[in-house]
Amino acid sequence: MTQVKTNYSALFTLITVFFFWGFIAAGNSIFIPFCKHYFKLDQFQSQLIDFAFYFAYYIGALTLFAIGSNKGVDPVGKWGYKKSIIYGLLFSALGAGAMIVSVYFDVFTGMLFGLFIVALGFSLQQTSANPFMISLGDESTGSNRISLGGGINSLGTTIGPLVVALALFGSAAVNDEQIQHLSLNKVIVLYICVGLLFVGIASLFALSKKLPSGINEEKTENSKKALRSLLIITGLLVMCFAPVFNSYRSQEAQEIISKTKLIKAEESLVSNTKVIEVLEQEILDLKVPLENERMLWLSLGLVVIVGGLLLSLRSAKKNSEGWGAMQYPQLILGMLAIFIYVGVEVAVGSNLGELLKQKEFGGYSSSNIAPFIALYWGSLMIGRWASAIHAFDLKDKTKNILTTLIPLIAFGVVLGLTHLAGHDVSNLYFYVVCVFIQIGGFYLGKNKPAKTLLIFSLLGVIATLIGLSTTGEIAIYAFLSVGLFCSIMWPCIFSLSLGGLGKYQSQGSAFLIMMILGGAIIPPLQGKLSDLVGIQQSFVVGSLCFIYLAVFAIVVKRMLKKQGVHLD
Repeated sequence: MTQVKTNYSALFTLITVFFFWGFIAAGNSIFIPFCKHYFKLDQFQSQLIDFAFYFAYYIGALTLFAIGSNKGVDPVGKWGYKKSIIYGLLFSALGAGAMIVSVYFDVFTGMLFGLFIVALGFSLQQTSANPFMISLGDESTGSNRISLGGGINSLGTTIGPLVVALALFGSAAVNDEQIQHLSLNKVIVLYICVGLLFVGIASLFALSKKLPSGINEEKTENSKKALRSLLIITGLLVMCFAPVFNSYRSQEAQEIISKTKLIKAEESLVSNTKVIEVLEQEILDLKVPLENERMLWLSLGLVVIVGGLLLSLRSAKKNSEGWGAMQYPQLILGMLAIFIYVGVEVAVGSNLGELLKQKEFGGYSSSNIAPFIALYWGSLMIGRWASAIHAFDLKDKTKNILTTLIPLIAFGVVLGLTHLAGHDVSNLYFYVVCVFIQIGGFYLGKNKPAKTLLIFSLLGVIATLIGLSTTGEIAIYAFLSVGLFCSIMWPCIFSLSLGGLGKYQSQGSAFLIMMILGGAIIPPLQGKLSDLVGIQQSFVVGSLCFIYLAVFAIVVKRMLKKQGVHLD
């Protein structure tokens, strides 16, 4: 079988947008703590920033599908991948404008709305960019091109925090006190630059003659069953999420009433200390948000996603008519895989800081955990740089040499940037052992998406089990290595899930982008589990997630083989 040659000139233009996704998203690492301090938010309220961002991906991709299902033509295919990315960038620019207005008028809900619009634009961009990457060459090597984009994205994420910190504070290392004294004017200037950057990249794409239009106006079949299934899932999710926010408002109102009672009691110089003690205890009880109720509803949200997708798979197997891209079992299982992958990647990164504060894991202070967090997210870059080697037409000997050298170079870049930020990295040198294990995984995977996903999923299981059963530096390295093993999963899952979909690829891509929602559900679930059984034991969530991903790799390879699709 003759392989389709990769369109490198178009590829190099397309990967620029991957860099700026990572670069711009890095601003949230400063923006979240700033909002928490400036608007006097609790931890739950500050996390609404991430929730608004991730939920927008789901809503954006669902909207694209609903439009396509109603008109019988996939909107991304009709506009073309190139124009779709341009539209997404301009939409994100509108979100940046909403952020500027909201910051100026000190409206937190407006900021959430602005971030929601930015992420809606990202949803359209990513829905277009991933299948665009696959279309620029042979389908069997599509995961490598997505890895290249992911590696460039990770470079943006690594550099972004340093550049943003330098722009806002004049220093790459930022502490809590600096964040608390951040000027609103600087935040406004930041988002003006972000908005202009979106417009600038859109112009770059519009003027580029290297990028093909990527238009596909082929009529899609009736997908009303898939739309109905997703709308039911969405409705149930809204029902699950609404009580989470209502419970907070109810608790907040009760706390205000209790505080008012206490102030009145103190002002009237009530001599009955028992009354004062009762009121103070009432306030203390109310200060603890209704976390159990919140986690119950979030857990039900998880059940809705998993149960809804599995029921859809069962129905589509009986009668594929009306299911569109969801008539393919590899896509539905891939949707669940993306949901779980994004969830575990974010959950480990979000809970790692709390683990490092424990005595048996070093007892690090908040200011000293930054190098570890940077290495975790930098590990994603290490793996994606290594995978991106196969996106180029190189001799096998050259690829083998680079497969060893590139991860080590990337590891050096991560340590160098962390050192540049003013942090001590001497206790991270031995992490190179984990990097060599990852290199071995690449050699065993032989650039085959199903085999590579299986190997790295099993390594993820082993890493989390080691972290669960040990303490100290070994456990820390084990949990950090999850970043290395997650690094290659996105392109592998995407490639396997879209394999054999033909005209449904862009629709399938939209479905997969929806499942980024996992980043809004799985991390708080692990957080609640840590309250019940301890922070270290809560990482069992990661083990369970990696087990599913390993099963997905085995099952989907067999499915594709039966359909005559041989990506491995």
